[in-house]
Amino acid sequence: MKILLLYPKFPETFWGFKYALPFIRKKAAFPPVGLLTVAALLPKEWEKKVVDLNLQNIAEEDLNWADFVFISAMVIQKESVREIINLAKRLGKKIVAGGPLFTTGSKEEFSDDIDCFVLGEAEITLPLFLEDLKKGNYQKIYKSNQWPDIRKTPVPLWELIDIKKYGSMGIQYSRGCPFNCEFCDIVLLNGRIPRAKDKDQILKELDVLYDRGWRDSIFFVDDNFIGNKVKLKEEILPAIIKWMEEKKYPFVFNTQVSINIADDKELMELMSRAGFSTVFVGIESPNEASLKECGKFQNTNRNLLSSIKSIQNCGLQVSGGFIIGFDKDTPSIFDQMYLFIQKSGVVTAMVGLLQAASKTRLWERLKKEKRLIAQPTGSN
Repeated sequence: MKILLLYPKFPETFWGFKYALPFIRKKAAFPPVGLLTVAALLPKEWEKKVVDLNLQNIAEEDLNWADFVFISAMVIQKESVREIINLAKRLGKKIVAGGPLFTTGSKEEFSDDIDCFVLGEAEITLPLFLEDLKKGNYQKIYKSNQWPDIRKTPVPLWELIDIKKYGSMGIQYSRGCPFNCEFCDIVLLNGRIPRAKDKDQILKELDVLYDRGWRDSIFFVDDNFIGNKVKLKEEILPAIIKWMEEKKYPFVFNTQVSINIADDKELMELMSRAGFSTVFVGIESPNEASLKECGKFQNTNRNLLSSIKSIQNCGLQVSGGFIIGFDKDTPSIFDQMYLFIQKSGVVTAMVGLLQAASKTRLWERLKKEKRLIAQPTGSN
């Protein structure tokens, strides 16, 4: 089999980094770690090509070469997905689709054009598709209610891309988040009990990137890196610290965490020693009533400014996610938000309008209240 794995383009939003990338002379911010992992799950003898549309356009000869086109996408990439599908169908290509866009929301919208949906986590659903493909009769949809053991997940096939064209590489350490914020779809996609790789896997992934010549930023792509703090402190971070010392600190790390990291000085100091320089924190709002409304209880009953300062004092820069548009917001929220960001010293503030991602608790509530008027775009 010949498999063409396509990563759709990001529009001109926060996620595209269009104006920032020329400063660092890179074509795209992050590589398609998910697709490269899917590629590693495919039979070794199959031929594979990855085309990232954030770097280049699709060539018709690449599509003509392929037996199957694989697409993985988020909601923000929906417009590019439509363009890819139109071109692939015109050339008579079979399309297999997965990723958050299709898993939580837009399956029905694309149903007529996509030959097979491999939903959820590929470690479980992709083998089911491959088994049926071998028999010559695959189904339209593959999904599962189980969460895979990601200690069996292979290293992404980095050789399929030119890593020099990206601003940062990516490693996934864990999946799942213990919290249940109303607007968030992570618990739908990955569950509430964090599942993590072991230290040998993480060190192997670092070794692979090191051996390929990478000497720059690595983003731990977890939605909440500190979901299992005990495992991090006792196993993972000490192993990374030792590895970084032996290799003379070739990488700088960043990741996403919840604000309760501020309550664990030992964890913050270990992360700083391991080479973490920046953490992205879902701060959401300086308005306590809005935080309670959306179920972001880990951010309530605390002084958010003091928590941010505690993180910064341990040597970690804080980037922040903020949301405007909660029912409990008043017209003063704009001034409140502006003053909070200035006082906090958050280095990058991603301020967006509240959106109801498909199938989230927020989406269900607003649907019940007959307040949904359009599909979310994912744009900030």
